[in-house]
Amino acid sequence: MIKIICFLIFTMPFCFYGQAPNSWLKKSDFGGLKRERAVAFSIGDYGYVGTGVDTAEIVHNDFWKYNAALDTWTQIANLPGSARRDAVAFAIGGKGYVGTGINNDESAFGLKLNDFWEYNPITNSWLAVANYPGDGGAGVYFSTAFTVDSKGYVCAGKSDPNFYSNQLWEYKPSINQWTQRASFPGGVRYQLASFSIGYFGYVGLGANQDVYKNDFWKYNPGINQWTPIANLPASERGSSCTFTIGQHGFVCMGSDGGILDDLWEYNPYSNDWSSKAPYGGSERKNAVAFVVNEKAYVGTGKGYSGKKDGIEEYTPSLILGIDELTVGNFYAYPNPSQNSFQIVSSQEEISSFALYSTDGKLLKIVRRNFDSKIHVDHSDINAGVYMLVALDNTNSILSKQQIILL
Repeated sequence: MIKIICFLIFTMPFCFYGQAPNSWLKKSDFGGLKRERAVAFSIGDYGYVGTGVDTAEIVHNDFWKYNAALDTWTQIANLPGSARRDAVAFAIGGKGYVGTGINNDESAFGLKLNDFWEYNPITNSWLAVANYPGDGGAGVYFSTAFTVDSKGYVCAGKSDPNFYSNQLWEYKPSINQWTQRASFPGGVRYQLASFSIGYFGYVGLGANQDVYKNDFWKYNPGINQWTPIANLPASERGSSCTFTIGQHGFVCMGSDGGILDDLWEYNPYSNDWSSKAPYGGSERKNAVAFVVNEKAYVGTGKGYSGKKDGIEEYTPSLILGIDELTVGNFYAYPNPSQNSFQIVSSQEEISSFALYSTDGKLLKIVRRNFDSKIHVDHSDINAGVYMLVALDNTNSILSKQQIILL
């Protein structure tokens, strides 16, 4: 058995992705036709795209489900309430959340929206949840959103042609409640970009009074604190789309006055950015992105020749983040293990342990209770090679150990 598992360890980087790493592949066009300023999220094996503005400048409330395995689009239940553009979306606990935005292609004639809706893919239905209370509850558009630890975050945006926000609000689905958190420290901003990695959110770019920015900030919800990180080493921009694969974040395309097609990957361990393969389609802004099974699907938006319906699939570089961790002071046994294992550690700084797949997907968190041994049940996880990671009380990574589950 050990020989077979070792074989998998060495061959995994070559067989995990059928498509060449760091490359784009054309997929079926978006089912709702040409569109910009839409929103997207993913649940399980499916991506979801909806709302936005079409080629006739009509604002929509339709939604479409993408089956990555079959490369097909299917229309689902429309978003209730007003049609909208420049809304936000995120997914938590197997459900999607969509809200805010504005209901007209011309801001001067539009009604700003503060409603929020929860999508249940099992029943194909939407449920109204607590309205977004930011900026006095009058509605906002051009905000950005991300999720961390089963909570959604909506940051900044625009509430009228001359008023911009820097507020951050946290939504907790389990109690259907919004809570204001520390404001974005980069100042008032709209057309921002954001992604999340582990227990942290990352927010940046966008514009303040039409001055584009290239700064980025890391948000730690555990201590409600922002920290500056490395600026994007490219032109200042807004209207980009973002996604996370493994333990790395990505910023794709956008506008710096012109329209861009570049892709940048952020490494949180080294706090640096690297240029990746340019977008597989034409340049565009106000596109959408979602991730299914560690591949990103990016498309729609507006290019030099108008609105787009094209979708491209991005396969990242091989096995993100695993080699960037350092071994530390804890021991997991038995290893290999069947159904469960024990963790022993004398390192007081460790507050929890996280189990990751080799492509960086978080599978399980176990809080440390300072008993001499910590029991971890993995009977619900498929056999394979995984990474056990020790975290401190700010959810920073302290150490790692490879573990084999049978």
